[in-house]
Amino acid sequence: MAKQARIRQADPTMQQDDLEIRHEETDGRGAFFIDVNGQRVALQTYRRVDAQRVVINHTQVDDSLRGRGVARRLLDASVAWARQTGTRIAATCPYAKAQFEKDPSIRDVFDA
Repeated sequence: MAKQARIRQADPTMQQDDLEIRHEETDGRGAFFIDVNGQRVALQTYRRVDAQRVVINHTQVDDSLRGRGVARRLLDASVAWARQTGTRIAATCPYAKAQFEKDPSIRDVFDA
């Protein structure tokens, strides 16, 4: 059974610019995420297929941040990282997959 990430409610008064996206990768699994007051409030996870390919498998954003473009900001951070590192991105996450299919400006890193 897959472990569900713990997402905590963010401070609704926080501004979009206050949300710092961070990146971590360990043992072939990684995430782009936002922590607020030590609590993870948004994340997009991936697994590494090989040295040049990853698969985004999950995107989750706390309800208090919905409608603020946070999921897209996580994806944009993933795309920027992929461009910098020469990494190709596939997606099984419905959100990420739909964004890649909809937006030609990010397809340069998409590994369909």
